[in-house]
Amino acid sequence: MSKILFFGDVFGRPGREALKAALPDFRATYNPDVVIVNVENLTHGKGVTENALADLKDLDIDCYTSGNHVFDKGDFSKASFESHQNLIRPQNYEGSWPGTGYYRFAKDGQQYLVINLNGTVFFEKQFEGTITNPFFQLDELLTQQAQKDDIIIVDFHAEATSEKQALGWYADGRVTGVFGTHTHVPTADSRVLPKGTAYCTDVGFCGPVNSVIGVTPENSLATFLEKGKFKFEVAEGGPVVANGIFIETDGPRVIKIEKISREIGI
Repeated sequence: MSKILFFGDVFGRPGREALKAALPDFRATYNPDVVIVNVENLTHGKGVTENALADLKDLDIDCYTSGNHVFDKGDFSKASFESHQNLIRPQNYEGSWPGTGYYRFAKDGQQYLVINLNGTVFFEKQFEGTITNPFFQLDELLTQQAQKDDIIIVDFHAEATSEKQALGWYADGRVTGVFGTHTHVPTADSRVLPKGTAYCTDVGFCGPVNSVIGVTPENSLATFLEKGKFKFEVAEGGPVVANGIFIETDGPRVIKIEKISREIGI
């Protein structure tokens, strides 16, 4: 039996504070064997750096997944992959990007394989490189890396709900869980699919409550009300929230899935 906590995009300092405040309570409640966290927005809302990862070092996180913004801090981001073997990026990024899209580790005799993929729908301008077909990439990774009795968790970093659901059905029965990230807003469709795969379209983010997916509402409204260009500014101050998913397995088979959320006043 294995218990796993998976948290969505940690957005800047507010997201880090949310995770640091909430994770100890979640550990006490769920007693997880494994904790997986998406960190593509870790540093000022875009990208990852060694300093920001160091801010989470005491949380004993087993694997860091990511997405389209993970390299936004340039060489600082790339250096993070050299110092953190458990930091991965979507496998279907074509080109000479650092890191890889999967991470294997073992705990208490159980083998885990974490896979990171990126969607292609609505991503034409969201990543500077080429994103190849995530469905084909999943097939290739499972053929090359999966072993008997693995617990396999897929972080699918995608925009379109249709693409996320389609990958969930495509992976059903072949992986333990498919959890969507990127859109930051939690969806109410967490379930176990017919062939046994745990699924959620988007687990939600860890970040500021009084925001538009992490950004100050005023800056977001400036765009929609045609009052100026969008200015990316992390919403600081006020309450923060940590969103995630908890699953319990009997070997690779999922026996429980639960959407989790904790709001903290800071």
